[in-house]
Amino acid sequence: MDLVAHTYEVDEVRLTGFLADGATRGSAPGVLVAHEAPGITDHIKDRARMLAERGYVAFALDMYGQTNLPLDKAREQSHRLMADAALMRRRARAALDLLASHNHCDATRLVAVGFCLGGVVALELARDRAPIRCAVGFHPGFMRPVGSATGPIAAKVLMMIGDDDPIVPAEDRASFVEEMKAAGADWQLHVFGGVGHSYTNREIDARGYPGFRYNEQADRRAWNLMLALFDEIV
Repeated sequence: MDLVAHTYEVDEVRLTGFLADGATRGSAPGVLVAHEAPGITDHIKDRARMLAERGYVAFALDMYGQTNLPLDKAREQSHRLMADAALMRRRARAALDLLASHNHCDATRLVAVGFCLGGVVALELARDRAPIRCAVGFHPGFMRPVGSATGPIAAKVLMMIGDDDPIVPAEDRASFVEEMKAAGADWQLHVFGGVGHSYTNREIDARGYPGFRYNEQADRRAWNLMLALFDEIV
């Protein structure tokens, strides 16, 4: 499945995302794919392709405007977004608008999925009442960006984490649950026992980060949980 680069601007910053069009006839649901803290990688592009192969129009958004960043620079970009929820929302909304405007995308059937930082992005779109039917997060952090939106959440929420994830302490998990209850959300939290952070990323083990490791079983189960939710709502 080919990916097509699309450029767009937010606050005079040029962003470049990648679209995979899996529509076979007429229009298809659109899936916004938000990347991990390192930015758009082959892992994220592969996920967009996998979604397109199932018949979706998938767009891997760009939250940084830069690619192939050294880890320290990628962390700077990630921290900047976490310190400014309004900036996070503007960049994510611009990508969602681009996806919705694609001629094969059914703008009434949009969903957002994200990995790591991208899970925070997807959840923030739900908090901001963006026109998405669900927000899905794979090994997301639950720390809220500064200035995060509050109030009712209409989109369905599915978050999936590992029990051994060092990025998600017990207090953050508890805060997420309380937030979902207060927002009246239709939410799910799946916790995979013995699983760490970045469990969907086959390349993560080579980096040697403590508590970060790929888990084929959790990856497969989480992906199927997402697909089941998509079947239900789009």
